[in-house]
Amino acid sequence: MNDQLRENFEVTDITTSLDEARAMGAMALFGEKYGERVRVVSIGDDWSRELCAGTHVKQTGDIGMITILGESSIGSGVRRVDALVGAGAYGHNAKERALVSQLTGLLNVRPDELPTRIESLVAKLKESEKELTSMRQAQIMASAGKLAQDATRVGSVKVIAHNLGEIGDGNALRALATDLRNRLGEGDASVVAISGVFKDRPQVVVVTNKSARDLGIKAGALAKTASGILGGGGGGKDDMAQGGGQNATALPAALEGIVENIREVVGA
Repeated sequence: MNDQLRENFEVTDITTSLDEARAMGAMALFGEKYGERVRVVSIGDDWSRELCAGTHVKQTGDIGMITILGESSIGSGVRRVDALVGAGAYGHNAKERALVSQLTGLLNVRPDELPTRIESLVAKLKESEKELTSMRQAQIMASAGKLAQDATRVGSVKVIAHNLGEIGDGNALRALATDLRNRLGEGDASVVAISGVFKDRPQVVVVTNKSARDLGIKAGALAKTASGILGGGGGGKDDMAQGGGQNATALPAALEGIVENIREVVGA
């Protein structure tokens, strides 16, 4: 496209009949409706000729420069190109060059080495994130013993309602809740509700053992109550359910809502 701009083709237009325009090879836009008289815009002798009612430069060189930003599909067989022209294109290229210069200075590499270096850094970052997530998971599971010991009673039901705060893995809640249920066993009715914030979104997982379910305590109903307080939705089966919402600051209230529901069911 920029090669054609440098040719500085003259842009001309005529008004003629639709049949004559078609005979000239003018391109019509798909889906457009045209009258008997149409405007035909030509760029150069035969480089481009189409039906168009819009405005145009006098010569292609007036555009100066074109920088493609991207292209995308806007329909079946139709694609749209997004681009900057003229001063906007020059300014965009200048900003990109300044950014490349800044990156090469920070990473101490040549411009052609940037992709390889950045790929290496991204790979190391992902590996570090995996290790950090694994460490956080280990720390969370290490707290299970104390949480099980600190379980409170609501009537005849053992209850653990604990907020982990920020978590790096959404599966951490389910893993800890399941582990705690196993630790509490089946001797007494027990309910475990674990909450946390993953990617700025509050989440709650609730699990019950068979003895609790026999009393009419259902994990799905408890998760729905908590999710409503969090400004979202949730639910699940009687033995395990989860939910979430938008308001992370309401997690303590959501856990308290679960405890209140248990208290209502058992009449404590």
